[in-house]
Amino acid sequence: MTTQRWTPQSWRAKPAKHVPSDYPDMAAVERVEGTLRQMPPLVFAGEARRLKSLLGDVAQGRAFLLQGGDCAESFKEFHADNIRDTFRLILQMAVVMTFAGGKPVVKVGRIAGQFAKPRSEPIETIDGVTLPSYRGDNINGMGFNPEERIPDPDRLLKAYAQSASTLNLLRAFATGGYADLYNIHRWTLGFVEGSPQGARYRELSEKISESLAFMAAIGVTPDTYPGLHQVEFFTSHEALLLGFEEAMTRIDSTSGDWYDTSAHMLWIGERTRQLDGAHIEFMRGVKNPIGVKCGPTMEPDDLLRLIDALNPNDEPGRLTLIGRFGADKIADRLPRLMEATKRSGRTVVWSTDPMHGNTLKAANGYKTRPFDRILAEVRGFVEVAESEGVHPGGVHLEMTGQNVTECLGGARALSEGDLGDRYHTHCDPRLNGEQALELAFLMAEKLKASREDTLRKAG
Repeated sequence: MTTQRWTPQSWRAKPAKHVPSDYPDMAAVERVEGTLRQMPPLVFAGEARRLKSLLGDVAQGRAFLLQGGDCAESFKEFHADNIRDTFRLILQMAVVMTFAGGKPVVKVGRIAGQFAKPRSEPIETIDGVTLPSYRGDNINGMGFNPEERIPDPDRLLKAYAQSASTLNLLRAFATGGYADLYNIHRWTLGFVEGSPQGARYRELSEKISESLAFMAAIGVTPDTYPGLHQVEFFTSHEALLLGFEEAMTRIDSTSGDWYDTSAHMLWIGERTRQLDGAHIEFMRGVKNPIGVKCGPTMEPDDLLRLIDALNPNDEPGRLTLIGRFGADKIADRLPRLMEATKRSGRTVVWSTDPMHGNTLKAANGYKTRPFDRILAEVRGFVEVAESEGVHPGGVHLEMTGQNVTECLGGARALSEGDLGDRYHTHCDPRLNGEQALELAFLMAEKLKASREDTLRKAG
């Protein structure tokens, strides 16, 4: 367990992987970070504490976590419609999962800060030309030319401004009536009617309709219960650029604790979770709820040491473990990790990221993810959790409300030939709106069966 004194700057004495060190002018980086330190917080400590409390319910098996959004946000695709569509999609998925699972769903977006992406290779070569890799719009540009690929610290200021505007819109959507429960269900009914697999989902959607009709009959409507007009919605991103995160870290005046005010929840990626590294050092000191991606190379002892470093006081809701194994590896690798946390009595949220371990390159060169593999990993996660006596706490998805063609399969059976139609991602392939909502219905079937099985055993 780390005993050295933590400060927002103490990460700088540790090795920092995937943090850009090739800015042409480091004095300009320092100036930008100084400007960011003077900017208002994007989120507030009380909001982060509220999310931690809700995630504590997930850790205790009383709720589920739905975390989703863009692989990497971009400056080019920044538009109110895109923000609205992703927000609406998360709400639709949450209603379906809430009804089937019989538990509330905590809604967290990969949004308002998810710009940077670690890359497996620092350079890429196209037609004999080699340039630095694109690393996210807050670092460099996607255009394949030397000027675009130079890291530019002013991009951090643009990312801050875009995140602030995004949060402003999300707060308006969440509290201004757009998130009305009856509206959400009407949108979902439209999906059911238009889906080639709609008949499969109709029974569940009709039961939700019946429940809403019953509520209205006894006077539980948005007019009598204003809470039905509103939702709690939180933001998250991978805490990759530690200079930016440090600049956004402030002391909370009510508690005296340090909070990273760039997002409600932050996570450490599979590539940056070294126990002696800068990212663990930074994240151990902020009081936000945090996550760690757990891949197929993680061993139980390594996981327990990470938990000791990041959640030494075993606080419920503090730590979410996000498994990302691949459909072909989850049954072999996940049980040992879940068994270790259960045996040692660690209070954590177990979630699954079924996207990253199921990426492949299609014959036509597009990076893609087959829907059936994504679904198989989700099913495997639930089955392993049940066998280990662990709550299958959540799911973490790269998805968009836009009608893109980036992942294979789904109800419309997208093929490799369809990928080029609307392949818009700046980084990794995302589920489109129909595929994500279809996944929610299929997850709901699994959750409903698990709930019924639990009730049978209890009775």
